[in-house]
Amino acid sequence: MTDYSQCSILVVDDTEENVDILVDTLSDLYDISVATDGESAMELLQDFTPDLILLDIMMPGMDGYEMCQRLKIETRTAKIPIIFLTALSEAQSEEKGLRLGAIDYITKPFNPFLVKARVKNHLELKMHRDNLEMLVQQRTSELELTQEITIESMGTLAEYRDPETGGHIQRTKHYVRLLAEKLRHHPRFSHFLTGEVIDSIYKSAPLHDIGKVGVPDHILLKPGRLTEAEFEEMKKHTIYGRDAIAKAEQKLGNRSFLHFALEIAESHQEKWDGTGYPNGWAGERIPVSGRLMAVADVYDALISKRVYKAPFAHSKAVAIIKEGRGSHFDPDIVDVFLEVAEEFRRIALKHADFEEERMALRE
Repeated sequence: MTDYSQCSILVVDDTEENVDILVDTLSDLYDISVATDGESAMELLQDFTPDLILLDIMMPGMDGYEMCQRLKIETRTAKIPIIFLTALSEAQSEEKGLRLGAIDYITKPFNPFLVKARVKNHLELKMHRDNLEMLVQQRTSELELTQEITIESMGTLAEYRDPETGGHIQRTKHYVRLLAEKLRHHPRFSHFLTGEVIDSIYKSAPLHDIGKVGVPDHILLKPGRLTEAEFEEMKKHTIYGRDAIAKAEQKLGNRSFLHFALEIAESHQEKWDGTGYPNGWAGERIPVSGRLMAVADVYDALISKRVYKAPFAHSKAVAIIKEGRGSHFDPDIVDVFLEVAEEFRRIALKHADFEEERMALRE
């Protein structure tokens, strides 16, 4: 049996006799609060959210219709069920109230049995709806967590192949989110970079180098400069990554949670002037996610220690990114990068792999 003793009801009526009847009828079952006009009711609702409102229509000042309308346009109070209390019997009045968002009417003089029954029915519906919403939120959170864990696990595969890049995955995803957040109000990007898209790109960034699992060890881990043939093989990591993610995405359908991961894996080595790989895409042909990743990836490669090079100073890395504006990188993304370069430095310091990198970042 459902326990309604914790449910709260706000009674709003300017007639003392009506209030007394409703309180006597319902107070042994629910927690009752009372307001005698619309203005004081709105003040009460600033501090608590009842499970249901019994609202008189004909009141001085703010009438029930106006109060209902105001409650329904505010996010915090929009879902509170409202039952109108009225002596009016005209269908037009009922139609207006229901159109404004009320769920029912109780007519005066009150029948205590009917009042109890209608209140109970609507509280049951509300609790059922709330439970469904909570269940949906729980399942959505579980799904999002599963997706994030899947991406992190797949990204770790590339990290195991190249143990020097452990912090690279963490740093680059934070760089990408920082750039995207700064660009979300830019005229060129505002239509695309919504909060949901930015979150998806941030979560997908760890898969940008997943294709490196297909690159032979003697190339991937070579301590010196790659030969031309070896570099051609290294470049295939973008294709390997794209194809691996595409196979998974086929089973999930279009616009799956891997959509941006596929874009990033394939396009993060493309260049604004079309001289990148694997497709030689240029300008707007390169997905926004890939353009963001390109700046993040190059900066991090520059400031990171590798078997074949020492970490570059932060200032030098910034200068190289600036030099690539309009050739290697989207010029607007570079402009934003230059604005937030110090924040890039802080992210890099927080997730640095080696003390040598921390020292270089301070230069």
